[in-house]
Amino acid sequence: MAELAQPDPFAVARRAMVAHQLRNRGIYDERVLRAMEIVPRHEFVAPSLQRDAYDDNPVPIGEGQTVSQPYIVAYMLEMLEIAAENRVLEIGTGTGYQAALLGQLAREVFTMERVPTLFVTAKDNLERLGYTNVKAIQGDGTRGLPEHAPYARIIVAAAAPDVPTPLFEQLAENGRMVIPVGPPDIQELLLIRKQDGTAISQKLEGCRFVPLVGEQGYRG
Repeated sequence: MAELAQPDPFAVARRAMVAHQLRNRGIYDERVLRAMEIVPRHEFVAPSLQRDAYDDNPVPIGEGQTVSQPYIVAYMLEMLEIAAENRVLEIGTGTGYQAALLGQLAREVFTMERVPTLFVTAKDNLERLGYTNVKAIQGDGTRGLPEHAPYARIIVAAAAPDVPTPLFEQLAENGRMVIPVGPPDIQELLLIRKQDGTAISQKLEGCRFVPLVGEQGYRG
C-alpha cells in the first residue's frame, strides 16, 4: 500500500476536506479518516479538474461517470466496518479513487469496471501510486467475481434496481455490503448483512448515484 510523500500541493486541501466535510459531519472511523487524508484524490481526476478534487461535490471523470462526493465515499466505507484482514470486492472502479482507499483499509481488494476507458485509467492510476494489493478487472460487476469469493465486504458505487443476486451469493457469512438501490433518479443507500445465509437489510440514507449497468442491473 502506498502513502503519498508529504508535503504536496494539495495536502492542506486534503486535511481541510477531512476536518470539515468528514469529521464535522459525523464520520468517526479513524482508519477511514486517515485513508481519506492519505489518498491523493486529485490524482484520480483530469488535470483541469484537480483544483476541484477536494470540494464537497462529485467530480466528473468522463463516460457519464463521477468520483463521488467525499462525504458519501467516507460514509459508505465507515458503514462497511472494514478490517485489515478483509478481502473486499468493489463494483464500479471509475478511475480508482475508492479502490485506493479500500487498498489502505483491507488486505486484498478486487475492483470491477465495465467501461474500458475507465478501466485502463484506473489500472494505470493504481499501479502508478503503488497499490499492489488492489486488482482491477474489466467486466460486468453485477455478476460479481465468483472465482475469488467469498468477500467479507462488498461495496457498490452505482445504483441497482435491486440487490444483484450474484453479489449477495458471493458475500461471506457475517459479511457486509453497502449498495444504493432504487430508480435512476433517487435511491436508498442500503447496508446488507448476511446472517445464516439470509439478507438483513438496513436503510441508511437517501442518495443519488449513476445507474449500475449490467445483466443484473440496468440495461445500457
